[in-house]
Amino acid sequence: MNNAPKSADHAPRAREILLESGKTIWYMRLLLGGLLLIFVILTICMFYFGGAVETLNRTPSSMGETVYFCAITALTIGYGDVVPTTGFGRIDAVLLGLIGLVFTGLIVAAAVRGVQEASRQARHRA
Repeated sequence: MNNAPKSADHAPRAREILLESGKTIWYMRLLLGGLLLIFVILTICMFYFGGAVETLNRTPSSMGETVYFCAITALTIGYGDVVPTTGFGRIDAVLLGLIGLVFTGLIVAAAVRGVQEASRQARHRA
């Protein structure tokens, strides 16, 4: 039941993996674009209605800091240097985290599929 290639000749090349991953991402472009659009909308909502403030001096965040906060939240890093202060902002932050998880999961799935497809093609060439 070992499906691993027996020699290095059957190993997929990095270029083939990237091409196959890129094809998969291309097929998912509408879904990924939709998630990106939702991210932009949630970021704008966070700026105007989320009450994002810097924790160091408790001043309202600029648009740049709000984009930074939303990106860090979507990547599920969460440094805590900018925080939402309204109920809407907290719900928005949770939605940003969910969007980030889905987006990251789709990119990882595309990479895995790229490796699988490139491996399959390498086996058929040998």
